[in-house]
Amino acid sequence: MSEKEYSGIAASPGVAIGKVFLLDSEEDVILKRRILSRDIPHEITRFEAALIAARREILDIQKKIAKVMGGEHAEIFNAHLLVLEDRALIEEVIKKLEKQKLNVEYIFIQVSKKYSRIFARMEDDYLKERASDIRDVSRRVLHKLIGKKKQDLANLADEVIIAAYDLSPSDTALMHKERVIGFITDIGGKTSHTAIMARSLGIPAVVGLHDVSSKIRPDVTLIVDGNRGVVILNPSKTTLKRYADEQTKFEIFEEKLAGLKNLPAETKDGCRVSLAANIELPEDVPSVIAHGADGIGLYRTEFLYMNRTDLPTEEEQLKSYRHVVEKIAPQSVIIRTLDLGGDKFLSHLQFPREMNPFLGWRAIRFCLERLDVFKVQLRAILRASAHGNVKMMYPMISGVQEIRKANAVVEEVKKELRAEKKKFDDNMEIGAMIEIPSAATTADILAKEADFFSIGTNDLIQYSLAIDRVNEKVAYLYEPMHPAIIRLVKFVIDAAHKEGLWVGMCGEMAGDPVSALILIGLGLNELSTSSVMVPEIKKVIRSVTLKEAQDLVVRVSQLTTADEIRHETMKLLKKAAPELAALE
Repeated sequence: MSEKEYSGIAASPGVAIGKVFLLDSEEDVILKRRILSRDIPHEITRFEAALIAARREILDIQKKIAKVMGGEHAEIFNAHLLVLEDRALIEEVIKKLEKQKLNVEYIFIQVSKKYSRIFARMEDDYLKERASDIRDVSRRVLHKLIGKKKQDLANLADEVIIAAYDLSPSDTALMHKERVIGFITDIGGKTSHTAIMARSLGIPAVVGLHDVSSKIRPDVTLIVDGNRGVVILNPSKTTLKRYADEQTKFEIFEEKLAGLKNLPAETKDGCRVSLAANIELPEDVPSVIAHGADGIGLYRTEFLYMNRTDLPTEEEQLKSYRHVVEKIAPQSVIIRTLDLGGDKFLSHLQFPREMNPFLGWRAIRFCLERLDVFKVQLRAILRASAHGNVKMMYPMISGVQEIRKANAVVEEVKKELRAEKKKFDDNMEIGAMIEIPSAATTADILAKEADFFSIGTNDLIQYSLAIDRVNEKVAYLYEPMHPAIIRLVKFVIDAAHKEGLWVGMCGEMAGDPVSALILIGLGLNELSTSSVMVPEIKKVIRSVTLKEAQDLVVRVSQLTTADEIRHETMKLLKKAAPELAALE
């Protein structure tokens, strides 16, 4: 079979060469079969048995994950259990079975597909993940009905490259991390779940490949070029040698980068830039330390709330926050308050359904109305501040009133803690995330109310350019180098500095070596990215002078397209850090 090359989206850097492990395709072919009325009870019994067997299997998986990775990781499967207990779905299957008199597996797959499509169409990232949960659980139940054994990712014997339409939470949680050397998926973008997970594990990945998984057979040789976003099927001997050489060079380069761990993120002319890491779980802390980050620039707290049927208590939150804070001390930890919306609590709280939840009642808007939830988290964060260097920031700020209202709630909580004689840092810095155009364009007003800004570029780019950042059909439009984005970032930084505030960035743009050059020149004080990207960004910072970066900003400010800006920036990167430029 001849060599074939496919282009997708470079999601995680590096080169992987190996055999393909092809996950089940999205579709299992289920034939429609007529049944008699007397067969309906038997079909219902089979359906109930499949649900019970699937539940037992998921509970077993939870126990294994909790033992190996910790309880927080295991909790992701609570959402899968909730799908199995969804009375609306179960009753719809039984009603259609009785009405249409068709085999239960055919009815079930039609109903589950309908639910999955509903969630997949929603714009909110979290709800899209629920579509993945439904697909995953549906395949598990279906396999029980048809007697098909699910693929085992936990006991892989050899190193493999996983090829799939998408990777579900159970796929990624169960897989043998040491055996998986690369990912390729048909869907997704640079900020999709699979991409972020691949970067956190340091595994090369290409996503957004459309229908490539349907064109690949198991065990064929594949090259994943996570630097350029290319996948090569059945590579020739010449191609294999070229990539093997490139793989060796990349590994040597990674070893060199590891030598920067204890060196400061400082330009050649002595300008110090704080280089922090983003985390989701307390278990991410060792990676932050191992890669030499200057603390944590974004601690996402959502994991404590997601995929469960109750709200986390104050003590539960305090335990998690305190663990991270003490491990990172004396460096700082910036804790982001709850960035979920009412639509994400449908499993256990009665929230109204929204037409567009991504632009609706979520993040700080939700917290300011549900003070019972917000105050519990604020108490835990404030109490954690007594154990180290803690800062806090509010997500999705759209105007000054939200900061004022939130700060007023903080003062109420502080008063309560004083009365209870519970310790906290009364001078803890409180910042605002700038991720909505209205916040960016009024940064000069917001700067009078906040202690610092953190620019969340993932959403800022999405909102400003009107694109869905996880939709592979428009992912090419997700462009950090767009003149509008650079202008917005510049205005935010200038407005903050005028009021004496420092400015960080915690979006994926901060982990892009090309973008980093511009950000340094714009005067950004802190870059926060996934821990595995810290060495590369440190290399960029240490390879240029502040003057070179500032001169670059002057030049690109005169350009009119993202392509022109990227080309001009690449010229400086090639001169300053040619090894990094070769990866772009």
